[in-house]
Amino acid sequence: MSDKLFIFDTTLRDGEQVPGCQLNTVEKIQVARQLEALGVDVIEAGFPISSPGDFNSVIEISKAVTWPTICALTRAVQKDIDVAAEALQFAKHKRIHTGIGTSDSHIKYKFNSNREEIIERAVAAVKYARRFVDDVEFYAEDAGRTDNEYLARVVEAVIKAGATVVNIPDTTGYCLPDEYGAKIRYLMENVDGIHNAILSTHCHNDLGMATANTMAGVLNGARQVEVTINGIGERAGNTSLEEVAMIIKCHKDIDIETNINTQKIYPTSRMVSSLMNMPVQPNKAIVGRNAFAHSSGIHQDGVLKNVQTYEIIDPHDVGIDDSSIVLTARSGRAALKNRLQVLGVQLTQEKLDHVYEEFLKLADKKKDINDDDVLVLAGADRTRNHRIKLEYLQVTSGVGVRSVASLGLNISGEKFEAAASGNGPVDAAIKALKKIIDRHMTLKEFTIQAISKGSDDMGKVHMQVEYDNHVYYGFGANTDIIAASVEAYIDCINKFKK
Repeated sequence: MSDKLFIFDTTLRDGEQVPGCQLNTVEKIQVARQLEALGVDVIEAGFPISSPGDFNSVIEISKAVTWPTICALTRAVQKDIDVAAEALQFAKHKRIHTGIGTSDSHIKYKFNSNREEIIERAVAAVKYARRFVDDVEFYAEDAGRTDNEYLARVVEAVIKAGATVVNIPDTTGYCLPDEYGAKIRYLMENVDGIHNAILSTHCHNDLGMATANTMAGVLNGARQVEVTINGIGERAGNTSLEEVAMIIKCHKDIDIETNINTQKIYPTSRMVSSLMNMPVQPNKAIVGRNAFAHSSGIHQDGVLKNVQTYEIIDPHDVGIDDSSIVLTARSGRAALKNRLQVLGVQLTQEKLDHVYEEFLKLADKKKDINDDDVLVLAGADRTRNHRIKLEYLQVTSGVGVRSVASLGLNISGEKFEAAASGNGPVDAAIKALKKIIDRHMTLKEFTIQAISKGSDDMGKVHMQVEYDNHVYYGFGANTDIIAASVEAYIDCINKFKK
């Protein structure tokens, strides 16, 4: 009988810590329900003491999903644990995830402490968390750089204190796969009572080894993996859920199974990418645009003769369906609603009507509407209540002429107009915008991404604007890339602290 591997998804906690990727509570619930449909076992819903928003999100996600365990992160601090327990009050299955740094670097520089005191604090935190829940996970932060013998002492102590899961994070992404696998094996062989708890992996991708380290951990005894959709997360990201799930599915000889419905992977990836305004790189394993594309003549010939020549995964297994309904200007509300439901988006009738109006406008400009277009339309609703809105934009540009832009803004119901010339149409448009919004703003980053391939495609623009020593993140999407750029800049301005 095959072993069960528990999938712990931290997209809504570690993934959401990426600058510019913050979600509101409604969006978090939408992602959580999709994760439940995907089949994840544990959803880490947030860090409740960190903000009122995180606290409320954990409460609402607990109400919104049924069978996954809802997990709340804490430090090894009683107040953190009190707040997490309160946030989890409505969860059907609840877990508190508490812990402390165990590497000599963390002990000395972060806590100004010693090894014995850290073990005492770890044990106290686990015992305190067990007062509130039966399921307590302990994380040994920076376990990747922690001496194995000391780490084994910590793990043994917290299991005796009542920890049901022990997380062994490679917090800095420094470990080599054989090194990380050996660490898990050492714990499996040297910790008294290790079979009373599950060892968990939590690997970061700083050196591109997160998935390799995670699988090394699994092959050496870990039975929970902490992952995110699309591998998003702090710095270079976390282990990708989709990569681990498909490695397990493809390698039958590993004899481990998960609850993941792999056909939900692609729509979940698209949803998270759209809601978090986080593009998926084209060559990303499993879910990238080019993951199943072949341009080499040799590869194309092999695939045409037998698809398994160069494809070890059937695209349908991850939810890429070439025969899915194509949306056009002639598609009705029912077709749009169906496609949204397939992508995990549930809208009220009022919101569906609004999205359908925008859908028709876009369909008049584009021949076909793809899934990313639909998700952008569904997510664009968040801008309806913005204080500053773009009323109109007109740009004159060409070769050998100076670009000129004129635009109109609606600021809390009052109309403003301005015009400016610039070094290109986007520069001209932003200079006109700055004539109206007269603040010292600096454009720090400007990224343009076409969703698919056509010249009539919807373009996405991601921006970072610095104002008053703070960096703000904005997003815009439009078939006109200049309009998308202005919308992204306005999105940043709408987030300025007044």
